[in-house]
Amino acid sequence: MSSFKNSDGKIIVENLIKTIQENKDYLSKIDGEIGDGDHGINMNKGFTICGERISGKDFDLTESLKQLAMVLMMEIGGSMGPLYGTMFFEMSKATAGKDEIDSQIVSEMLGNAAKGIQSLGEAKVGDKTLLDTFIPALEAFNESMGEGFAAALDQMIIAAEKGKDSTIDLVAKVGRASRLGERSRGVLDAGATSCFLMLESFGKTVKELIG
Repeated sequence: MSSFKNSDGKIIVENLIKTIQENKDYLSKIDGEIGDGDHGINMNKGFTICGERISGKDFDLTESLKQLAMVLMMEIGGSMGPLYGTMFFEMSKATAGKDEIDSQIVSEMLGNAAKGIQSLGEAKVGDKTLLDTFIPALEAFNESMGEGFAAALDQMIIAAEKGKDSTIDLVAKVGRASRLGERSRGVLDAGATSCFLMLESFGKTVKELIG
């Protein structure tokens, strides 16, 4: 298949929630290297709240993403709440009113999300942030769409992982870690890591939905 039903998409958000819950300690450990060490804690709090909100509800992908966005923007601390909240809200807007979600709509979801994240700050690729994961993933997806939906998702995941790994050798230019200068080099960025985990979960679940 080349698309999936919006009404079947709630599982995408449910799997994102599981992914964060399973990796909360790992994310906080990474964050503790050059940050506050609370990234996994805050993310787990927000995603778990969302899980409770959507449990038992007949939500489609659009509404599930919107619920996640609202929780992250309004109910968790730290800098990542607004960033990821905006990301998921922009993704939800691209799916609104669409019965079928195809590769073009996923491209719009990712593109909208990137613009939303970039509108919140000065960060760019190379600054050791989640954009080092997200932008290469978006570009890889778009460049591979001609090979088919599943192939584009595979390339998105591969590029996201490479982007995440690239942050090891980068010096943080924005956020709390930027105060460390050269001392921020040599460890993964927590935001880039959580972004990869979520894009990987997103890509794998969409692949299952399109069969």
